[in-house]
Amino acid sequence: TFPQLPSPLGQVLATFPLFERLPLQDRASMVGLLLATVDCIGNDVSVQEKYDRMSAQDLFILFGLSERLVEDFIKPTLLVGLFKPPEELSALVVMELLYYYALAHQDSFDVRWIKNGTVSDSLILPLATHLQEQYNLNVKGGSFVSKISYDSPSSDTKKTTTIEYKSLNGDVSSMDVDGVVLALNGKGMSAVMKNSPDLAQYPTFSKAASMANGVDVISVRLWLDRYIPTRTPANVFSRFDALRGSGGTFFMLDQFQAEHQEELWGGDAPQGSVLACDFYNAGALLSLSDDALCDILMKELLPAAIPEFAEANLVDSWVGKFPGSVSFFSPGSFDRRPPMQGDPNVPTIKFAGDWVRMGDLEHGAKGLCQERAFVSGLQAGNLLLDETIGKSSSSSSYYKQHPVLPVREDE
Repeated sequence: TFPQLPSPLGQVLATFPLFERLPLQDRASMVGLLLATVDCIGNDVSVQEKYDRMSAQDLFILFGLSERLVEDFIKPTLLVGLFKPPEELSALVVMELLYYYALAHQDSFDVRWIKNGTVSDSLILPLATHLQEQYNLNVKGGSFVSKISYDSPSSDTKKTTTIEYKSLNGDVSSMDVDGVVLALNGKGMSAVMKNSPDLAQYPTFSKAASMANGVDVISVRLWLDRYIPTRTPANVFSRFDALRGSGGTFFMLDQFQAEHQEELWGGDAPQGSVLACDFYNAGALLSLSDDALCDILMKELLPAAIPEFAEANLVDSWVGKFPGSVSFFSPGSFDRRPPMQGDPNVPTIKFAGDWVRMGDLEHGAKGLCQERAFVSGLQAGNLLLDETIGKSSSSSSYYKQHPVLPVREDE
């Protein structure tokens, strides 16, 4: 391990063994980005909006980052971190991402994978069970909201928030609610706002709905007939023609979850490595068949990265295609991103997700990351308690805010 050193010196030393092909002088040019990040993130909203109107590519040129650093390291990182190349991304969001993932802490440039199972069955399901058993809540799994009304029968009556939702079996129901946290991306927001004229009249909601054009993602799971050793369990594809302009990653699940091999194989006897492969900005790959995508991985990308993959055979596979599913942070998108605090004219609705602006409650988890989405959900819930249920309830002392842990100070 390396001692904690000021950024970017600590990052250069800590990652030195991992980037043999990137000369030290190119890595050192990252200091230009550090200067820009300090100016941007450490300043007020007006300065951040100026950086938001600039593309990340223009930013890199302006602050003297080497072309090799951008092409060999930063661009592949952005393709798998923000799912678009730098010329299509807001400089502000890119700096937030690189700050959180690389510049803030020298030991943060790493990947954490859940120890067993998936996020759904190991985190979300136990949480839902806990809420139902301990708090007598009804978690309507598989349901989705299609319409939100915010209206009152007369001008002198308090407005009521009503949601209309479709259950897993297709039934449509509605209910009056005390508050709503909209944990949607731009595509989901657009779908709800099309049916919600009460909300669409407010710019906060209509601007958020305008970010409907998301990024295409493809996820592939591969089960092999032998174990393939790799230098690291988390890997990024960089500058391969077979990617067709997309970003790509592959994760060795058999290494991340070595103590739970049978679960990876669905209870069967393990036969070999299990890989999770993802393509981002994958529009040029979406039209390919599932078999063609597996062939690209097994015959081109994986053997080119690690030759031993050429000796492995595919036992089973799964492919998921998710068009427009991830938020796209284009230059000038900052003003359209919804504030976590919601619209002052609609106090019963808050926003959560990695794309929200947090304002005075800004957190150290920045950029497109699950941590930011999680923290914003907690804070949005706290805001609702403060401004709706907690304020009006005679037993408001019963409602306690959920604690939000800060990120440790940066270097």
